Formats: sequence, structure tokens, C-alpha cells
Amino acid sequence: MPPFRLSAGILLYRRRRGSLQVFLVHPGGPFWAARDMGAWQIPKGAVELGEEPPEAARREFREELGSEAEGPLEPLGRIRQSGGKWVEAYALAGDLDPAGIVSTECEMEWPPRSGKTITIPEVDRADWFTIDRARSKMLASQRPLLDRLQALAGA
Repeated sequence: MPPFRLSAGILLYRRRRGSLQVFLVHPGGPFWAARDMGAWQIPKGAVELGEEPPEAARREFREELGSEAEGPLEPLGRIRQSGGKWVEAYALAGDLDPAGIVSTECEMEWPPRSGKTITIPEVDRADWFTIDRARSKMLASQRPLLDRLQALAGA
């Protein structure tokens, strides 16, 4: 793995009624519970030692959504999030029912520095958004992926 922090993720997309839509996830846990605008993101996670980014993107998709990411991945390039983490992103044409997602759970200390641990889902919900709606819902640092997808998909 590179010396910098690298994650990989998938931006699932489809066309409905002539409009390009993207599938975004909302992170679970108390930190994100009351946040909506600017909180949604692509399913993504760390690239493990010896793992290639496309493999990591498919693994994270499966872990966060409970579904396989089947089909060819189209590179969207790398973005840098505000916290300094790099994300290698891929586009994938497909469809998924947001009501059917099953996310893995993880433990976190909450409240911070309390010594208490709670179990939370990595993703607490997911949904389809038009590109315009996704721009307001999505993490600001991931919004360039929407422009790249539009160029790729010819929208």
C-alpha cells in the first residue's frame, strides 16, 4: 500500500426517466445521526496491504451494502478528502434497492474519550439521487466524482 492513506469506492449509477442518478450512503453512528446535507458519500474503505484498489472497492461495497458489485468498473480517478485521505473511485452501472441494504457493524468509543464502546452499522441508510440533488447531499470533497461521472456517462 502507498505511504499515504488510500481508500477505494464505487459510485453506482443508473438512468431513470432520462435522468442520471447515483447511489449514495449515509454513515452510521452518533456523529452523523443528525447530519444530512453534505454527509452522504460513496461506499468506500481502506485498501489493505497487498490489495488492489478495484478489489478493495468491491469488498467495501459488499461490506457496506450486503450486495456484490458486479460488472465492469470504470475509473473515475483519485480525489483527496478534507481529512487528507485519498479515495480511488470507480463508476459502476447498476441498480440496487436501498431498502435491502445490509451493512456490517463496527465498534466505536462513544462518547469520545469515555472508555465506553457502542456497536454501529457502517451505513445506516442509502438512496438514489439525481446529480443535482447529490451535489447538496454529498461530502464536498467527493462532489468532483459527480462531474467525472457525467463526463464518462455522457450526461
